[in-house]
Amino acid sequence: MDLSYGAEYDEFRQEVRAFADSAWPETARSDTASPEERQAFIRSAVDRGYLYRSIPRRYGGSERPFDPLREEIVSEEFDAALAPYHLGPQGVGMIVPTLLECGADWQKERFIPRTLTGESIWCQGYSEPGAGSDLASLRSTARLEGDTWVIDGHKVWTSDAADAHYMFGLFRTEADAPKHGGISYLLLEMNQPGIDVRPLRQITGATHFYEVFLEDVRTPADWMVGERGQGWQITRVNLKHERNLGGGRRLRAQFEALLATARRATLGGRPAIEDPHIRQRLAEIYGYVRCGEATSLRRLSAMAQGDESAVSLSLLVAKLFGSNVAERITELGYDLLGAEGLHAPRISSWQGMELSGGQVDWVDQYLFALAGRIAAGSSNIQRNVIGERGLGLPRDLRAG
Repeated sequence: MDLSYGAEYDEFRQEVRAFADSAWPETARSDTASPEERQAFIRSAVDRGYLYRSIPRRYGGSERPFDPLREEIVSEEFDAALAPYHLGPQGVGMIVPTLLECGADWQKERFIPRTLTGESIWCQGYSEPGAGSDLASLRSTARLEGDTWVIDGHKVWTSDAADAHYMFGLFRTEADAPKHGGISYLLLEMNQPGIDVRPLRQITGATHFYEVFLEDVRTPADWMVGERGQGWQITRVNLKHERNLGGGRRLRAQFEALLATARRATLGGRPAIEDPHIRQRLAEIYGYVRCGEATSLRRLSAMAQGDESAVSLSLLVAKLFGSNVAERITELGYDLLGAEGLHAPRISSWQGMELSGGQVDWVDQYLFALAGRIAAGSSNIQRNVIGERGLGLPRDLRAG
């Protein structure tokens, strides 16, 4: 089977690789690169037509013809060069595609360009103390007073809230409407009276998540995306993009780091990778990683052929599958540390993908991998969606 993209795309790959090497040199390939350097690189990549290809120029994109193979090549080469692909997952990965699909023209013109360059940072106001997997049970409210929405409520597990300039969130605007029908999708500024952001200390020791208290917070009436009471429909568009997490390439990178650890660690006086039990676990994980890569390729093929239904189902499966495999990888990495895990260097990175002294912090990775079963919809919710919408199975029993 020939999995190459063809001569035309091979030439494009060389072009992108040369750009990344020159515009994002070795000296910039670290977390010490300044926001200005990252923004300059993003702008240069957009000017060359490499980034934000599906976004019109008037909104800050490069407005190129749809070509998922070229987008995949750019992603692969930028990853290899450790170059920034976007600046802010909540903004570029979630609110931008949602505004493009559902927002008013003025909202796209105002919010998208600065979000693409990282000048505007967003957080997501969805989960609440009593509304996680059952998001439609949220209680935060918004009431219309003249031309202003007045918001009261409490959001939790809000990523990047301390640094965000804006929040996109769900709020109950129709008290007497059915559960899913009384919710609206609002945008609001974070730097205003009435907003209290408090950090949540995670099991990893990091504080990536926050809870946000809102009291008499105000936002203009036209900062609503879609129509009043249509928030649930809008958020399904949003979640479609949020669930596009991980993928075969990320699993491969984690597995390669695991192999390096297995070669370096010792077990019974010999390299851990020579132990039959460890080799068996590695072989099992490698099979899963290869399946993840094959699924990514199938999704890429479906995108190239315009098969939206196959893409949507593949994304759901990939999210569920990827979180399970990541947990297996990090669990073995954690086990390989043995007693060293008790005093391994800790990293305050929510991603847990950092290196410390040339070694992966498997303690941090393993602890954070547990969140993969919850983030962007819990694993059981994903199974229900796959079964009901993807496979046409009867709906799960629900209380009431």
